[in-house]
Amino acid sequence: MSIERSRRHLLSQFAVASVAGLGGLAGARFGRSASSHAAEPPPEVTTITIEKAPTTCLSPQYVAEDLLRAEGFTEIRYKVIDTAPASAVARNQLDWDMDFAPEIISAADNGAPLTAVAGLHVGCYELVAHNHVRSIAALKGRTVGWSPSYASSKDLVALMAKLVGLDPDKDIQWVDDRSADLMALFIDRKIDAFLAVPPQTQELRDREIGHSLVNSASDHPWSQYLCCTLFSRTEFVQQYPIATKRIVRAFLKATDLCASEPARVARLMVERGFAERYDYALQTLRELPYRVWRDHDPEDTIRFFALRMNEAGLIKSDPQQIIARHTDWRFLNEVRRALKT
Repeated sequence: MSIERSRRHLLSQFAVASVAGLGGLAGARFGRSASSHAAEPPPEVTTITIEKAPTTCLSPQYVAEDLLRAEGFTEIRYKVIDTAPASAVARNQLDWDMDFAPEIISAADNGAPLTAVAGLHVGCYELVAHNHVRSIAALKGRTVGWSPSYASSKDLVALMAKLVGLDPDKDIQWVDDRSADLMALFIDRKIDAFLAVPPQTQELRDREIGHSLVNSASDHPWSQYLCCTLFSRTEFVQQYPIATKRIVRAFLKATDLCASEPARVARLMVERGFAERYDYALQTLRELPYRVWRDHDPEDTIRFFALRMNEAGLIKSDPQQIIARHTDWRFLNEVRRALKT
């Protein structure tokens, strides 16, 4: 065995042991263990592909790896993509992903065959600006960066602007430099504001660059609705209902572990290469309200954002059309009942 292969093997064994401990806590918390699922039919497929991205708020899908193995999945692939998660799932590059509800709504409105099955937590996004911009209304005439490959980086800011009476199309100068990183543009003062996610937000604070205009984890109305939503291709959900239920259960258990064991989860993410800095990962895990999936209604989230997006002219579908065609909460409801939440 080569040195590099040995190193990977040792890291893998360490990570498995770490999550095995987390999984035990999950079993105790939920009153179920992996063996208690043995009476259920096995998943129709045993290989799934999930996104790997440098965004620490996606921690549940990284923690879920060994929980998915306990659910009967033998191969869990993490893949780096160069397009929006919704597009990657719709085009069969990924099987499952977590993403901001408006991104899923926008893609669904454009005909993407997607189905949302659960909401996982609140938060993630911060609209950050340089110090000369003290409010959303002060964005009038200012430059805001966004990524054309990720509609939410523009859509959410547009909704925030509409809420304070601005016309996003006329009052904001949108910058979509495809060749540059938005945070780099912001640091170089080539844009006045952009929508940031962890660990960008922590790095900017540490470097004392800019400030937060809106924090979706704490500021109304955004903090009242779920952010990251679990979704797949509609074909997968319809064709593999047993696998879908097991995936939902693994992700929800993983989400609870992010809330109950943030330090251990942060260490695991660094060991497995999902996060670069332990302190940033830990801060994100402690700040984001991962427990809210038990109380929040994901359909309310879809309805809220779809209505606002429809009113802003960002989508043509009305909320009920999106809910009827692109959501399926039966798996979430079954898991909630089984876990006695």
